[in-house]
Amino acid sequence: MHAKASPHSGGRVEDFRLVTGSGKYAADWRLPGQLHAHFLRSDRAHAAIVSVDTTLASRHPGVRRVYTGKDAMRAGYDRFLVMLNAPGRDGEPIRKPRRPALATDRVRHVGDAVAMVVADTAAAAQDAAELIEIACRDLPVVVSPERALADGAPRLHEEAPRNLAYDYETGDEQSVEAAFTRAAHVTRLRLEVTRVAPSPMELRGCTVAYDPKDDAYHLYVCIQGINMMRKQASFATGVPEERIHVHAADVGGGFGQRSAFYPEYAMQMLASRELGRPVRWISSRAEGFMTDTHGRGNIVTAGLALDGNGKFLAVRLDWVGDMGAYLSATGAASHTRNPTTCLTGVYRIPALYNRIRLVFTNTTPIAAYRGAGRPDIAYVLERVVTQAAAELGMDPAELRRRNFIPRGAFPYKTPNGATYEEADFAGCLDKALSAADWSGFERRRAEANRRARLRGIGLSTVIEPTGAGMFPKDQVLIECTAESVTVFSLAHSQGQSHETTFAMVVADALGVPMDKVRIRQSVQEKGLIGNHTGGSRSMVGQGSVCRLAALKLVEMTKARAAQKLGVEPSQVEYARGEFRSKESKKTVTLFGLAQGEPLSALAEATVGSTFPNGCHIAEVEVDPDTGVTRVVGYHAVDDSGNIVNHTVVEGQVHGAVTQGAGQVFGEKVTYDEHTGQLLTGSFMDYFMPRAGMLRAIGVADHPVPSATNALGAKGVGESGCTASLPALTNAVLDALRPLGIEHLDMPLTPNKVWHAICSAKAQVKAG
Repeated sequence: MHAKASPHSGGRVEDFRLVTGSGKYAADWRLPGQLHAHFLRSDRAHAAIVSVDTTLASRHPGVRRVYTGKDAMRAGYDRFLVMLNAPGRDGEPIRKPRRPALATDRVRHVGDAVAMVVADTAAAAQDAAELIEIACRDLPVVVSPERALADGAPRLHEEAPRNLAYDYETGDEQSVEAAFTRAAHVTRLRLEVTRVAPSPMELRGCTVAYDPKDDAYHLYVCIQGINMMRKQASFATGVPEERIHVHAADVGGGFGQRSAFYPEYAMQMLASRELGRPVRWISSRAEGFMTDTHGRGNIVTAGLALDGNGKFLAVRLDWVGDMGAYLSATGAASHTRNPTTCLTGVYRIPALYNRIRLVFTNTTPIAAYRGAGRPDIAYVLERVVTQAAAELGMDPAELRRRNFIPRGAFPYKTPNGATYEEADFAGCLDKALSAADWSGFERRRAEANRRARLRGIGLSTVIEPTGAGMFPKDQVLIECTAESVTVFSLAHSQGQSHETTFAMVVADALGVPMDKVRIRQSVQEKGLIGNHTGGSRSMVGQGSVCRLAALKLVEMTKARAAQKLGVEPSQVEYARGEFRSKESKKTVTLFGLAQGEPLSALAEATVGSTFPNGCHIAEVEVDPDTGVTRVVGYHAVDDSGNIVNHTVVEGQVHGAVTQGAGQVFGEKVTYDEHTGQLLTGSFMDYFMPRAGMLRAIGVADHPVPSATNALGAKGVGESGCTASLPALTNAVLDALRPLGIEHLDMPLTPNKVWHAICSAKAQVKAG
């Protein structure tokens, strides 16, 4: 790699601003004359709206206007972008029911917005909303995706019989059936990848200002990228993209949840235009739990067929994916595209068949969440492979090694058509086994048993597709003055340290001090084309184009340097920020050439998918008297391609692994089965990972550079989530397996684990 691989000794460029509270988030934008919006939300999961009376609310002091579903329909705001358009099983299209920005005839989940009050203050808007009188007729509720598919289940949308949004399949069902028939051993599991609430630190919020002079809208909002937000806003409102201006500075976490244009923003656009004032809305945490998109939510029946030598013959998967009450922009795509790309994981499996059914339920819509389907498929495959090893009495590491795609087989085309780039799965495994002292585990287990603790070890070897985007190319613009270099990028950081890593790439390519490089994110007036930050693609895409732009700046400037040096451009060399000529022995600096007339260069590239991969090993101890699990060791070895800043990579891995641990040990969104009420609507009820949950995480690299981009990067932002879910769960089950416990679904709470232990002991006594 060309960018320096050593950590940036001065720390992240962003750190001082962020830790001193000097950042600027969505709630920090305050516009002159701004009004405040408050949304009245449904207190029931499924009901027909009989009437909405806003008379008293409209008369409340300070209220400027009350909007209802009739206003949303008057504006035509009843459709939102759904990125998935590929035909499904038997050529059937995905069903995309209309979604009014404010509910009209029916509410379909707790939190569905029914009315918006706009007032002089946030308090006045909230008080007035409580005066709105809504008459409803309750309808039957279904919150389980499997039950939603059953005959006689309540129907959410007329366009979706049996609540089926999309039925998709890939692979060869007949070949898989034949492989299962001749298999020496078949392992089967039914697994739940639980629904979770991403819960970024920053509350969702938006301020909209309409400019009548330009007939344009300005959105000040928490985002993951301006172009994706503009495209969705245009689709939802019919306003041309060029008349939608998106502004954002710092963003307090994204995780996929901040990439969407939400219905609230459409109504704010309408109100700002009609009232002639900016309209601001900042959600509460309770609203966030009810209305910010959730993640995961898959139930998977998995089967793995093996021959007598432990070689994998075929895999068969049947998914039921929960979409919630409406389709989000990314939910259907993330539940199908990403799992499908890596259906066979890191293994050579000749045959596969996969069916995915996406289902409507009376719950909050689901969208992409850190990993966006990649952790789901990794969890399913790695749980099944570990279970197969246990059933066969094999070392789970050996079973994996026996079935890896070998180093000499790349580029490797999977049975479903994906093409993996160069990788070294066995090398990652060996490095992780050494770091975790895999061979010494039984000694540690025996010592734990003497302390009346159950000790377990689990691993996962995973691969994921990253780098894909919805725009055809990524562009980066560099402008150089006599004082500094400014880099304009469309990738938008929500904690990924772009101001540090992109600056390192450009500084290295130009040979100038890093403090001379400034990164500007999401500057719309530059007219750049490019993708948002998501899918571990920022360094792969925009980061690599940063390098191309820097190199292009040097090449474009050689002619001007040659003129200054009095030589031909072919005689000019460049290094460490200086142009020089051996013939004249003269030099001129890059910044010197920019005096009077700034320099600039625009570079672009179309970057395809990359395939980061790795091996994670977790070790745990379970207290059988309480069911409490303690993570006593965690080692991550990842092939993320070439690395620009290892400190940033460690932070990404630590955060993602901890996020995965939160889901494994506690996070789960729960609805009441009969009423559809959200039972985990606050941090009093919804578990979040705590400091100290993983006291130490070993992070090591095993890079095989990617050939798809100028940096050789593969991406790292989601590897920790992808690998930690199966590694941690496999470790807990390894600890419990001596008691006869073969399977538990996440979350592995102390209560669930303790009850499983008690039940296992009772069965032993009874037997």
